Amino acid sequence: MATRKKVKPVTEAEKEYLIRVGERLKHYRLLRGYTNYESFANKFDLQRSMYGQYERGSNITLLTLHRILEVLEVDREEFHRGL
Repeated sequence: MATRKKVKPVTEAEKEYLIRVGERLKHYRLLRGYTNYESFANKFDLQRSMYGQYERGSNITLLTLHRILEVLEVDREEFHRGL
């Protein structure tokens, strides 16, 4: 029987990085004129509660981040610059 690898707990540096990612998502959403994250999520068929969590620093998959950046029309390099 195969053993599972233990998942490492999230470090403080990783938490801070996720918070910065969330802040950056919020910045670009507001820049595009969406003052409410719920209406933004609904308009682009994103799970409203999950999107709100992403802006607050929850872990996000690369694919989800890619899709959100496409909706926001933000270049990935621009988004990650300075993170």
